[in-house]
Amino acid sequence: MVELKSAAEIDRMRVTGEFVANVLSELHERARPGVNLLDLEAHVRERIRERGAVSCYWDYSPSFGRGPFRNTVCLSVNDAVLHGLPFDYTLADGDVLTADLAVGIDGWVADSAVTTIVGTPDAADARLVRATEEALDAAISVALPGNRIGDISAAIGGVARSYGYPVNTEFGGHGLGRTMHEDPHIPNTGRAGRGFILRPGLTIAIEPWFARTTDRIVTDPDGWTIRSADGSRTAHSEHTIAITESGPRILTAAA
Repeated sequence: MVELKSAAEIDRMRVTGEFVANVLSELHERARPGVNLLDLEAHVRERIRERGAVSCYWDYSPSFGRGPFRNTVCLSVNDAVLHGLPFDYTLADGDVLTADLAVGIDGWVADSAVTTIVGTPDAADARLVRATEEALDAAISVALPGNRIGDISAAIGGVARSYGYPVNTEFGGHGLGRTMHEDPHIPNTGRAGRGFILRPGLTIAIEPWFARTTDRIVTDPDGWTIRSADGSRTAHSEHTIAITESGPRILTAAA
């Protein structure tokens, strides 16, 4: 079921979104060679505690994972792209790190992800990250009242094709609000003009993610971490937005 939010409820989601954006910005700055993933997880856990927020990941037990998830942020490195389970790993120069964070504050959720190249960037990695960011921007630009989910999906897929990247449709964007995952599902490629009509009050997370050379994925023995099937590097960008009469409102933008 799709729940449309009032303007006041969207404002409350923006409060959560600003917190998520700030914490992800802190992780971006902290992601340096020699930093351990568990230290980043500890930082997020403390920030959530200080704010009185609630982690959407802690105790999360979906059908696709080996629950419960016992961390507060997903940290995915190099060929890992989604649901990365933080573990005892020290970041090295040139690593590609995706941090994906979803929290609730006063009952309202926001979800966002950012990919950071640690230390010295490889040109191919930088190109991959840029593609996800451009796909996110393209998708947000068509998130207008009267358009459809397919317009968002087509915008993402179009950018991927322009860069020559394949697209996986098993995991994509989603509705959210009172919980982290609500209807509708938003594939990362599709046909324009098809699917659910975008209406004011709809709040969604748009999250293009690509691997360099495959659209196939595998799951680690930890039951959570999703990687490219061929070991190629990955990137992931995500914002929570609201559909409004005046256009899309990014709820997880930095203040």
